[in-house]
Amino acid sequence: MSVSKQKPLVQPFLDKDTETWSYVVYDRSGGSAAVIDPVLDYDAASGRTSTNGAEKIIAFVKSEGLTVEWVLETHAHADHLSAAPFIREQLGGKTAIGDHIRQVQTIFRDVFNLEKEFLVDGSQFDHLFHDGDTFTIGELEGQVIYSPGHTPADMAWLIGDALFVGDTLFLPDVGSARCDFPGGDAKTLYRSVRKLLSLPDATRMFMCHDYPPNGKREHQCETTVAEQKRSNIHLRDSVSEEEFVAMRSKRDATLPMPRLILPSIQVNIRAGQMPPAEDNGTVYLKVPINAL
Repeated sequence: MSVSKQKPLVQPFLDKDTETWSYVVYDRSGGSAAVIDPVLDYDAASGRTSTNGAEKIIAFVKSEGLTVEWVLETHAHADHLSAAPFIREQLGGKTAIGDHIRQVQTIFRDVFNLEKEFLVDGSQFDHLFHDGDTFTIGELEGQVIYSPGHTPADMAWLIGDALFVGDTLFLPDVGSARCDFPGGDAKTLYRSVRKLLSLPDATRMFMCHDYPPNGKREHQCETTVAEQKRSNIHLRDSVSEEEFVAMRSKRDATLPMPRLILPSIQVNIRAGQMPPAEDNGTVYLKVPINAL
């Protein structure tokens, strides 16, 4: 892996309900952009969706005169619904995710007993990236880094000197992502993180989530490889693989399922599309009992 000398412009957007960061990455005002991990607002009590958060992204893109080339997902999120279809409808661009989404689709097709027509080939997305692939956003160069462990399908996007890590890592005072979802593995996550932390120290790292410990600080989205290696409470350089796996396994055993995992996964493995409406014209999401 190599890091370009390019320094893309990055505009973050925080969804406070799920503590999720979305991003617009662009080469210049009036130039080209990618949208990363956009969030669809979802009220679990009523089952209603809205696009308030996504519309802020759209307003920014339009204000900067940007052309969206990609709508990128780091993985099939379990804590929020994706707004990728709405972003594409309003702004254009191709939806994309890592090719291992097919494994995640296969797992959850069975968990939710999805309709026979549901395909587990990733075709719901416009493009599937493979580890090591390259892509462009206008004048910017991007690289794809496979980073499984949290799920079997996580990808990190290295765009110029900016690395978008998804749920692989959190800020140094928060640590690392859980590894107990189907297909997750703590040993695999440790090795993925070591690969990411082999990038140059000055590489900017952008988080998908931030959970400020005890509310002691404001939400933040950015750190560096150097700071992660020095200070990450779970994965700094002095932590061995064995120590990490023991810690992560013990901690994961105490964590409840994410609040929105059931609706999120059903939607996100479809590239953010809802399941097909039933014969009464209404869309339904399933709740499997005692399955997770």
